[in-house]
Amino acid sequence: MGAFVFLSPGLTYLVVLLLVPLALVLSNTVFQRGRFGGVVYEFTTENFARLMDPLYLGVVGGSLRIAALTTAIALLLGYPTAYAIARLSPKWKTIALVAIVLPFWTNFIIRVYAWIILLSGPGLVNSGLAAIGLGPYELLYNQGAIVTGLLYSYLPLMVLPLYAAIERLDPQLREASANLGASPFTTFRKVTLPLTIPGVLSGCLFVFVPSFGNFVIPEILGGSKSIMVGNLIRDQFLKARDWPFGSTLALALIAVLLVLLMAQAWMARRA
Repeated sequence: MGAFVFLSPGLTYLVVLLLVPLALVLSNTVFQRGRFGGVVYEFTTENFARLMDPLYLGVVGGSLRIAALTTAIALLLGYPTAYAIARLSPKWKTIALVAIVLPFWTNFIIRVYAWIILLSGPGLVNSGLAAIGLGPYELLYNQGAIVTGLLYSYLPLMVLPLYAAIERLDPQLREASANLGASPFTTFRKVTLPLTIPGVLSGCLFVFVPSFGNFVIPEILGGSKSIMVGNLIRDQFLKARDWPFGSTLALALIAVLLVLLMAQAWMARRA
């Protein structure tokens, strides 16, 4: 009884704000759109057939490609950063970790809008390129701008789990590898990297999942020509007022993320 008293607030939160909305989304997928929007409670499978339309599959595929590219770049940048932080003295380690999480203390929308100032035609990036005889380039309202915004927003989510994994490594393992004649690169490839695979998988998941479903950054930095699955779901609910098809798209997004979670758990156990 005592345990239930302590668990009840969290369980109530999960039921009201997660399970009930999820059940509504699942139920709407098999109903029809009303003439003026909303839901008509007549059974249909048309929403799932529309999901196979090449137009929508192209949006989902493009979102997967952008999220995967963002995750790959975040891993390439985040692993050396986390490794360098783990090798610092305790004082500088704390300063570096605070610097990593410092952007989260600022409003997300403000941070994204700041990139418009940086990437616009007369912005700081093009001004710097012009100073050395290059540019100007169209840096805004394309997929490159979206990847840049996603990378800036979610790179700390890659660095922190990687740092935690590297920090837990027993330094004697690397010393033993060096004593046996292994080069630093061989030690990294055969000792450090395999033992930090769980951190790599966690960081990739933490970056890929929000990048895949994000709609704010594509809206601000991608312009009208770039649309991701998050924008498509929002438009179905708020503009087209096609709640059943919007629910079907949301269900497809949830299914993709569940597959990724199960794959990450399986790979982590293997690692």
